[in-house]
Amino acid sequence: MQLFVGLGNPGTKYAKNRHNIGFMALDQIASDHGFSPWKSKFQGQICEGRLGGDKVLLLKPETFMNLSGQSVGEAMRFYKMEVGDVTVFHDELDLAPGKCRVKMGGGHAGHNGLRSIHGHIGESYQRVRLGIGHPGRKDLVSAYVLHDFPKADDEWLNNLLWGISDGVASLADGDKGRFQNAVALKTNPPRSSNNKPEKAKTSDESQAAVKSATKPEPDSRSALQKLADKFR
Repeated sequence: MQLFVGLGNPGTKYAKNRHNIGFMALDQIASDHGFSPWKSKFQGQICEGRLGGDKVLLLKPETFMNLSGQSVGEAMRFYKMEVGDVTVFHDELDLAPGKCRVKMGGGHAGHNGLRSIHGHIGESYQRVRLGIGHPGRKDLVSAYVLHDFPKADDEWLNNLLWGISDGVASLADGDKGRFQNAVALKTNPPRSSNNKPEKAKTSDESQAAVKSATKPEPDSRSALQKLADKFR
């Protein structure tokens, strides 16, 4: 069994905030993969289902971001899980919008949700870092993450969430590369080969084209006509 945790703040006021992208990712997974209805437990909302051959619990802590670790720790203890069974989906200021990276362990980089989880279960859990970009100045960070995604971000945000859902079974199986490839196919699809520009002609091809254009028409006159025209 694995525990996938999405970070965010509870309530409609925060539902579309950049800080809530972890909640959004879990909602997409639950909807696309036929998970059970959400129910209140462990100071949060939880549902369960299967991804590939693995049973997975999805948890959205409702303790507010700064106390997320309380909910995660309670769920882990109840199911007797190890820290390595936990994957946390969270917003990442240090990644460009729409980027997704998987990381095992490490520091919390000032993220209050991760800081709280560190305090309750340690740091040796897996993270799925979801890029939201940086406002440019440290003093603007709080207002930035607690602000809704603008309408202009809808395309990349939806593609990112769909890509996560497409690849999440691979993530549950431990194949991080395949998971990130699935995300990349949605967020940065390969260009169609049908749109390739026409190949420039080589000099030999250009000369052949000129010769073809200036080549005289074949002479269709009979031998008698040619002789008569010669003496005109």
